[in-house]
Order: sequence, then C-alpha cells, then structure tokens
Amino acid sequence: MQMSNRITAFQCSPIRRLSPYARDAVRRGVKVYHLNIGQPDIKTPPQVIEAVQQYDHSIIAYGNSEGLQELREALPLYYKKYGLNVDSEDILVTTGGSEALQFAFMTLCDPYDEIIIPEPYYTNVASFAHSAMVNLVPVTSKMEEGFSLPDISEFEKRITRKTGAILLCSPNNPTGHVYTKDELLQLLQLCEKHDIFLIVDEVYREFCYDGKEFTSILSFEEFSDRIICVDSFSKRYSMCGSRIGALVSKNKEVLEHALKLAQARLCPPDIEQVAACAALKTDDSYLCEVRSEYERRRDFIVNALKKIDGVKVGNPKGAFYLVAELPIDDAERFATFMLQDFDLNGETVMVAPCEDFYVTEGLGRRQVRIAYVLNTDDLAKAAACIEAGLKAYRSQVMGL
Repeated sequence: MQMSNRITAFQCSPIRRLSPYARDAVRRGVKVYHLNIGQPDIKTPPQVIEAVQQYDHSIIAYGNSEGLQELREALPLYYKKYGLNVDSEDILVTTGGSEALQFAFMTLCDPYDEIIIPEPYYTNVASFAHSAMVNLVPVTSKMEEGFSLPDISEFEKRITRKTGAILLCSPNNPTGHVYTKDELLQLLQLCEKHDIFLIVDEVYREFCYDGKEFTSILSFEEFSDRIICVDSFSKRYSMCGSRIGALVSKNKEVLEHALKLAQARLCPPDIEQVAACAALKTDDSYLCEVRSEYERRRDFIVNALKKIDGVKVGNPKGAFYLVAELPIDDAERFATFMLQDFDLNGETVMVAPCEDFYVTEGLGRRQVRIAYVLNTDDLAKAAACIEAGLKAYRSQVMGL
C-alpha cells in the first residue's frame, strides 16, 4: 500500500536507528555501552519518584492546555535564581522540549518557510521541521574552531523573505559549545534588523564547565518581543521519560497562537507535571554535584579519546556530548560494525553517526556524537572498545 510522501521522506533517527543491531548484540550475550543517546545514569531526585508514587487523585483528568498552574507559577522562581524575569503567563508547558520546538516552528512559519540553524545540530530537529513543512538552512560550524558561532555575515547571507527564525541550542547538542553573550547579542541585532525571531534551546543550561558562564537568551529583555526559549526537565533532573518541557516568551502573540496547538493536543501529561513540580524543589546542591560529575566525565573521555591514534576531538564547554572525528571512511558503517561484528571481551559500544546531524550533504561522514552519560569506569571500557574496534574496522573493512 502507498504511504504518504511526508512519512517516506522522514529520516530514521541516527541516535536510535541502529537499536535493532544493539538488541541483537545483547541477545548474543554482548554488553553494549550506550554512548549514542543522552540518557544519563544519574539518579532522578528522590522526591520526584515519591511525587509519582504518592499521586492520589481518584481520576487522572484533563488539565489546562497551557499546563498545570502550580508548575507555571513555580517555574518563574526557578528562573529568578538565574536573574531572569519570567512570569507564569510567559510560559506554555509542553510535552518535552521537542513539542516546544514543534510549536515554535508551526507558530512562526508557513509551509516551505525557512529556519536558519548552525550545523551540526540536534538531528531530531530535522524531523520536527519536516513535520511542520519547514526547511532548515544550515550555517556550518567547524571542529577546528571549537564549533563556535560562524561569522554573523554567514547568517545574514541566508536570510530571505521566507526566513522565520534562527535556531540555536546552548549549551549545544551535539558539540558542547556554549554561546557567549556577544554571540547572542550579534544574532539578536541581526534578527531585529530583519524582523525575525531567535529561538534558543536551553535544556542543558546547568551544564557549563571550566568556569564558563552561561548566558540565557531570556536575559536580553530589550529584545524580548523576538525571543523564544525552549526548556525541559529531561536532562536537568535526569527524568528524560517524563516528557515535560516549556516554551517561554514575552511575546504574547506567539503564546496565544502556540496555545491553539496546545489546545489541539488537549493538555500535557498530568502525573509528569506533578513530578516536575517536585523536581523544582530539589536542593541546588544536586545540580552542583551533577555538573561536577559531568565535567569529570568530560575530562575523562576527552583524554581517553585523544590517546587513540587518528581520533580528533575538541573540548566541549557544556552539555554532555562531544563530536569526534575518527580515522575511518564511514561512521555509519563503523557504528554498525561495532554492533554486528565486533566485541572486546564480550563488550562493545554504540555511538551516533553524525552525517545526519548536518543539513549539508557529505559533512560529518567520519564523525560520531558521543554522550558521556556513563560513569568513568564504563567510559574507560567504552574507550577501550572504540580503540580496539577502530583497529579491527580499519583492518577488516578498510583493508588498512
């Protein structure tokens, strides 16, 4: 039977599409270290689990489309800790940050309009854009430059009458770059000049390293009418499966129109919003300890990868991902080889090939994204697998 052109044009997620090979490896008795996906092994704050266990409503009923009022009133107190002036009326609770991005695309863009985005970028954004019939227009950032923001002139060259917004992720998934205050200001000035929006995904806000200062897009109040911030509880409190996020903006017209989409899906999940309220009561020491742990893991895996012949890797300043360039011909084939044809003492690694993290065809073919979400003992074993796997792949597949 004929499927829609819309769905046949969808790409499978490079983060998850090799999962059948990983499951087959596990069935063969091989332990797989998952560096392909941002699923931390950090424990969720206990009060979050308790809030779910103690949920005592006799009916799980529909809630408000804009989100649980208790959550919308608690979030401004969280933002206030970062010196951000956010009101409950500036917040639309969403089913994860993913839905917030989808809402932003559909609110700002007509079919075949354009969003400008630095590449490499979080690959699932391509699916959100495709669903909204929006075209992504790339500006390429480079590993040798630390994936810093390309020159502003490169963004301006790509602005057309179809441009609805520029989209950033800071701290960045997959590169770990943290955009500076000056970089954000230049983009905002460009957006004002051309009367477009700046959307910034800030879900990794807490995870900045080496004393790097995080600048929220919400701090630029003079540009508030063209700012949309995407947020999420998933990574901050290690509750990825809860699927609670937020679209935050001072632009009332944006929120009024986005609410139409929220009403169409009725409401965000109720129990998970209760869990999110509990998460916001977490002591600040939790996030400090988690940030220190990720920084330690970052240091460990970067040093381990740098010791492997032919591997190129930078030093990410935030989030918990890095992009590594490997001495291979094709990262997709290598990742598949690691799951199908290789193990080191009964262990192997799953990584995410990076080609689909780029819009520009041919870029990222030898790169992989690595999520350093495992403890250092597991990271050490994973790095050993990568080193041995590269030798085996280059010998058996590439004939080197």
